[in-house]
Amino acid sequence: MKIPSTLDLDALRSFVTGIESGSFARAALKLSRSTSAVSAQLKKLELQCEADLVEKYGRHLRLTAQGEILMGYARRLLALNDETLRALRGELLKGEIHIGMQEDFGESLMPGILGQFSRLHPDLRIHARVDRNAPLIAALAENNLDIALMWEPQNPVEQGESLSRCPLEWIYHQDLNLDALLADEKPLPLVMFDSPCLMRSRAIESLDNAGIPWQITFVSHSLSGIWAAVQAGLGLTLRTHFGLPANLLTAGSRLPSPGDLGITLVQNASSSEDRQVQAMLAGLIKDAVAGQNDQRKQGRQPAAL
Repeated sequence: MKIPSTLDLDALRSFVTGIESGSFARAALKLSRSTSAVSAQLKKLELQCEADLVEKYGRHLRLTAQGEILMGYARRLLALNDETLRALRGELLKGEIHIGMQEDFGESLMPGILGQFSRLHPDLRIHARVDRNAPLIAALAENNLDIALMWEPQNPVEQGESLSRCPLEWIYHQDLNLDALLADEKPLPLVMFDSPCLMRSRAIESLDNAGIPWQITFVSHSLSGIWAAVQAGLGLTLRTHFGLPANLLTAGSRLPSPGDLGITLVQNASSSEDRQVQAMLAGLIKDAVAGQNDQRKQGRQPAAL
């Protein structure tokens, strides 16, 4: 009977970090290894699995079907390994943390981060609040949140750290004949949040400056409502790439550029929560935002050579 091979956990960590970071070069920096060493570990892992795990896609790499299968198991193996070591060393975090997030991040970025954090520290209770900027800022001021991920507010927030800038995009469904609307100079139908809203203000300002008529045809109190209305062809909206449904289009240069919007992470220095918990969660958030930006710049491919 053939004895099964034992997967190399270091090689698995390089594989997972490379895919999650969007770049094996970035993974090498995070793991304090050379890029060639990380590539060698990937080759070793493919030999152990007797399967190709990644394939070339232009100048980038993406997971094969076997690579996608391994990714799920690899995350579980690494989480169990890390939890075991923390338990033996008495390093498992306990207590609770209150985190706030904008809806865009709550539906796209944060579920993976919070799931990973929970697996690393199963005894830590996580309280998550999804809301818009103003309520999140108020909750921070009242010490009801320990950490928050939000769009850059118009007025600087104390202890706010800028993580990245995201281009704003005019987004619509193909059922909305945008070219005909522009040719006929008809008011553009807009799907927006109610006021106050940073993206609503930016959209109106951008169109007014360009002399393009508009009218708000649908107002939603939730991001899921925004996407549903746009997918129904009720109008355009202005958002970033975070959580963008695959069946929606961007207008590109046909409409005036609305610029970009910053992502801000706020750690509440007045919070009574353990600073170690905040720091670890903040690190996961920063890595995830950087990885998302890499994927967007590379045409949303999972990893670069």
